[in-house]
Amino acid sequence: MGLWQLTTLSIGATLGTGIFVVLGEAVPLAGPAIVVSFVLAGLTALFSALSYAELAGMIPNSGSSYSYTYATLGELVAWICGWCLILEYGVSVAAVAVGWGQYVNELLELTVGLSLTDTGPVNLPAAAVVLLATAALLGGARESARVNTVMVGIKCGALILFCAVAFTAFRAGNFQPLFPLGAAGMSAGAATLFFSYIGFDAASTAGDEAKNPQRDLPRAIILSLVLITVLYVLVAVAALGAMKWQAFEGTEATLSKVLVQAVGGGTLWPVLLSFGAVVATTTVVLAVLYGQTRILYAMSRDGLVP
Repeated sequence: MGLWQLTTLSIGATLGTGIFVVLGEAVPLAGPAIVVSFVLAGLTALFSALSYAELAGMIPNSGSSYSYTYATLGELVAWICGWCLILEYGVSVAAVAVGWGQYVNELLELTVGLSLTDTGPVNLPAAAVVLLATAALLGGARESARVNTVMVGIKCGALILFCAVAFTAFRAGNFQPLFPLGAAGMSAGAATLFFSYIGFDAASTAGDEAKNPQRDLPRAIILSLVLITVLYVLVAVAALGAMKWQAFEGTEATLSKVLVQAVGGGTLWPVLLSFGAVVATTTVVLAVLYGQTRILYAMSRDGLVP
């Protein structure tokens, strides 16, 4: 993998469905200051990103923080850290896969009026997307990176389309006052939004697949965080410019509501954004499952798991 493929791997793991729904939770806490909250959350994540970038350049191996712990604190602490990572990645894949099934269900309801009801002991849509991601990963690092890059482009395109359409209904007066709930509201919004940045370290799991890991891994981690922050801020500015912040409370499909209420267009925008959410969730499953395999590989290479 080169710099761009490593960057899209981190973007794929980070830029999930959160941005499609998180404004409904965060805007009521901060008001228009949510734009500042995104920047504050991004700066907070930057401290962690700089640490990952430094260690990824010094210890360019697969395994992310497991490998860094092994090199600095020894085998026992690394073993504990590795199992924590396996649990984190495993639970994340399961949770995101369940969410994928819900978004596919919404898309089918909007387009063809069908609903996937899952009454059995196994969540079949969730199992299906995990198996699809596994099949993509079995093709090899280069092939799965290409699939991830294409899907990252699609979901970024969906968000850019949202911004382009929402800006046609932009009203500067929606940002006055900028801090209606004070600095405390702005910081509360940043705390809620911070979870939208988790995943930027995914490139650090690809140390053995990088062409030039010491140069490209640190750059990919920082670049992905910067690009994600810029995209988040653009989406927040477009959404708040198109709809007053008081209308965000109690909203789940926030971006769809913004376009339907402020711009119109019937079911067209909800369908496009639901498709974007499906693709976004798919890339998260792919990137997180990839990270899981690299953690297991690194631990097995050190003899800590079979």
